[in-house]
Amino acid sequence: MLHTLGLLLGCQLLGEVTVRGFGLLMPGPVLGLALLVLILGAMPTLAERLRPTTTVILANLSFLFVPAGVGVIGNLEVLSADGIALLAILTLSTVLSMLAAVGTFICVRHATERWAP
Repeated sequence: MLHTLGLLLGCQLLGEVTVRGFGLLMPGPVLGLALLVLILGAMPTLAERLRPTTTVILANLSFLFVPAGVGVIGNLEVLSADGIALLAILTLSTVLSMLAAVGTFICVRHATERWAP
């Protein structure tokens, strides 16, 4: 389990270091996840070795939300002062994200239809 956890955290660390080192405008863990996908694509048998570790992590995922909940409770004065603005921003960003996902799906669908025989 330590080796697989080391691989997961190592990919995340490498992504974070790369993003900060090159000043990229994306989250480091996203780049680390892309690296992990590439590694798993190159070595498919590694996925089975990762499965027990990832199952334990996913089974206990709710514990990872506790610090975020504590942060929200610790900043209630910010929420009460700027609650309406935060709600508007969250709503707008959610709608924009959904529209971006739909637009991407439509573009990919059109691109694949052109290449399909």
